[in-house]
Amino acid sequence: MLDVFNKLIANQYEAALCTLNACVDACPDSAWNGPVVNLKFCQVVFHTLFYADYYLGVTEEPFRQQAFHRQHAAVFGDYEELQPVAPVNLYEKPWIKVYLQFCREKAVEVSKSETAESLAAPSGFPRKAFTRAEGHVYNIRHIQHHAAQLSMRLRMDSQIDIPWFRSGWTETKG
Repeated sequence: MLDVFNKLIANQYEAALCTLNACVDACPDSAWNGPVVNLKFCQVVFHTLFYADYYLGVTEEPFRQQAFHRQHAAVFGDYEELQPVAPVNLYEKPWIKVYLQFCREKAVEVSKSETAESLAAPSGFPRKAFTRAEGHVYNIRHIQHHAAQLSMRLRMDSQIDIPWFRSGWTETKG
């Protein structure tokens, strides 16, 4: 049963991140820094990836110490996403694509490594009083929530439709 759960979670991360990737790819340059609710398009994408990455971890401290974060320290800066302030940083699309790929690979790796014990354990984040298993569902829902916002903005402003993705790296319609 654990293998089924691990595969299911990996597949759903892939599908959610495929949807986010499609939004990034479809976004016209003229809309990249345009409004989406109270943020800019690029900030919504970064926020989504940042928290996908964050909640794939086990606690906050190792999150900041990841090699990827150290290699991109200038982008992560003071971790404004963890502060109770509105984001001000803007993000270039090529870098966002690199971060998205990192999150996709991390989601697959983490999904494969979960055990019955780790999934039943607390999430590791004080603000999230649920198990690690529920944390994965929460994380996927968060990715989909923001992908839906971005998709709607693309449809309303540019008449661009984002397709439904099934699981898998091929990003085929399903």
